[in-house]
Amino acid sequence: MEFQVPQFIEHKPKVVGPFTFGQFIYIGAAGGICFFLWFSLGKTNFFLFVFISVILFLTAGILAFGKMGGRSLPLMIGNFLKFSLMPKRYLWKTKEMPPKIIMRKAEPKKEEKIEEIPLKIGEKSQLKKLSIKIETRMR
Repeated sequence: MEFQVPQFIEHKPKVVGPFTFGQFIYIGAAGGICFFLWFSLGKTNFFLFVFISVILFLTAGILAFGKMGGRSLPLMIGNFLKFSLMPKRYLWKTKEMPPKIIMRKAEPKKEEKIEEIPLKIGEKSQLKKLSIKIETRMR
């Protein structure tokens, strides 16, 4: 039996528990920001703290685990920003050749006589011949 061997498989190593290093950084950064928000905002306005924390962890989760077309979302965002912000150079490569100048001498117009060829008209159309053959054989 033949088995298909998968190719081009890329696995990033799991560094901290079930997370890769990049995923851990995104989740850890969101956790660190929420930690500082708790001491600055959480004791005075708890609902605002919860709202900001939920948005931070959703954003961190999307950045850590989101994929578009098999590529990670931070890579896609980086490529988008790079394409949008970098200057673009549009090139149109043409072969530099001098233009061809064709000069023709004006020739005097000659009056030509057009010979009329008589049209060839067939005796009868083939359709009539076939219909006559069919009728005579049928009877």
